Amino acid sequence: MEIGITTFVENTPDPATGKLLSPYERMSNLMEEIELADQVGLDVFSIGEHHRPDFIVSSPAVVLAAAAVKTKRIRLSSAVTVLSSDDPVRVFQDFAHVDLLSKGRAEIMAGRGSFIESFPLFGNDMKDYDTLFAEKLDLLIKLNKSEKISWSGKHRPAIDNRGVYPRPYQPELPIWVAVGGTPASVVRAANYGLPMALAIIGGNPSRFVPFANLYKQAWKEAGHDPAKLQLAINSHGYIADDSKKAADEFYGPYSYLMSKIGRERGWSGMDREVYDMMREPDGSLLVGSPQEVIDKILYEHELFGNTRFLMHISVGTLPHAQVMHAIELLGTVVAPAVKKALGKSAEK
Repeated sequence: MEIGITTFVENTPDPATGKLLSPYERMSNLMEEIELADQVGLDVFSIGEHHRPDFIVSSPAVVLAAAAVKTKRIRLSSAVTVLSSDDPVRVFQDFAHVDLLSKGRAEIMAGRGSFIESFPLFGNDMKDYDTLFAEKLDLLIKLNKSEKISWSGKHRPAIDNRGVYPRPYQPELPIWVAVGGTPASVVRAANYGLPMALAIIGGNPSRFVPFANLYKQAWKEAGHDPAKLQLAINSHGYIADDSKKAADEFYGPYSYLMSKIGRERGWSGMDREVYDMMREPDGSLLVGSPQEVIDKILYEHELFGNTRFLMHISVGTLPHAQVMHAIELLGTVVAPAVKKALGKSAEK
């Protein structure tokens, strides 16, 4: 199983001091985080797209291109590219550049987006939320498979036998579809034969098992090779040297941001009691000691049979040194132990 990191490159005030990093400082910290993830042997680093003040990356491909020349082996992905409000031609070209700069390590994780700021910003109508994504995903897949393309749709001007350049270093860019629990999105990914990333940010992970099962069943019914099925589980998490330290360090930034988003969406705020419940062995938060996180990753693998696990470490801005230590523990302690355990399980 591949193990890596996702981030939305949040930039929120320190709950204890009120200090807010400058965008330059936050971006500099991000580059160091990606370099360290590469050095400690993690498999993937993925960056989300947002268009709001508390998340500073609006163009993941630009940032991943910078990371490409600072890293040697780690795969570089978006998480997600909000394809519904972007131009698939430009998305393909941007990630082809990342692929060339990284010598074949770029990926696209396409999604409809859980935040909607990009829709009015780029002149899209929310009533077209699903049809925009479906049409643009179809175009992106065709661009990935063919140098020259003819295509027409409802939401974008037609393309008449035009070449799209540059082409990536890889024969094709890996395109993942990110879903949050919508059955139609799950079936769409399976029908196309695309790998799927399932985000689990609340509740009990076991309630998402039907979506993983639906994906596997739809994949089989579409006639795709079962050996090529790829499923990623994305979970919020944080690692420190011991359980209490991890829980205490992560709670302030996490509750600040989750409460802020909750108020925007009509949810209740995040308090310590709910937070601690989410940290229970069957909860959605992977926050604790290295062994606790190892156990939870293996628990999720038992549920889903996933081929990739991505930890979303920075939910609210943690001190940079703490994030770096968590990345180090994930790469040097957690990932090797998980892979060893799964290797032994596969041998039985």
